[in-house]
Amino acid sequence: MVERVIATAEALALIEQLKARYGTALVFYQSHGCCDGSSPMCYLEGELVPGRYDLCIGQIGNCPFYVSEAQFAHLQQRPLVIGVTPGSAAGFSLEGPEGLCFVTRSRAYSAEEWRQLQAQSSGSNAMSGKSTSV
Repeated sequence: MVERVIATAEALALIEQLKARYGTALVFYQSHGCCDGSSPMCYLEGELVPGRYDLCIGQIGNCPFYVSEAQFAHLQQRPLVIGVTPGSAAGFSLEGPEGLCFVTRSRAYSAEEWRQLQAQSSGSNAMSGKSTSV
């Protein structure tokens, strides 16, 4: 199965660190501007309630990862690769006190990955606008 969001080993280690500190119910949201730039934000479940136009594009570290529907339209042709870099997180993300922050990178899907992804998506209602998983 081709994933739309992937975490590096460093990101998975930080997620485990956050789970040990805050509990296992974490959720990610790909910020897209304003005060938090365009970084992935980590919240306790319930601190962020996915809206009508938010899509769950997968999981990292067994935590759901959401993007807005409008953002997904621009991101759907490449997987998001979530990594970690030194520095403090912008704004409200839980990893701020750790001296690290999550970052989003991307790459192109290979031709085979794209074919598989199209097959996976056929018949799904990926753009329903109801906190859908894609």
